[in-house]
Amino acid sequence: MDVVIHDFAAVVRDEDGHLYRVRALGRERSDGTWVGTLQFTPRGTSGGVVWRTRRETTQPSQLALRYWALGLEPVYLEGALGRAISLARRSRTTP
Repeated sequence: MDVVIHDFAAVVRDEDGHLYRVRALGRERSDGTWVGTLQFTPRGTSGGVVWRTRRETTQPSQLALRYWALGLEPVYLEGALGRAISLARRSRTTP
């Protein structure tokens, strides 16, 4: 089960101008390490698609994963949103 590691104050914008709130999520693996992903939720009440990245990092502990998340800059988050959208679109068109 995923754990919320950090909710970012910054919002990011996709290529179409939609705004997203960002949170870092973590999941502990059987070997005790933690995998981190990013989740992008549309800002506002109009609905929309929630995007999620594949693994962005693997860290030795939950604390290390939080430290990683706290160091992410808005430009990284924008790139991660682009990767998440691109990945979802590719997987829908791949037979």
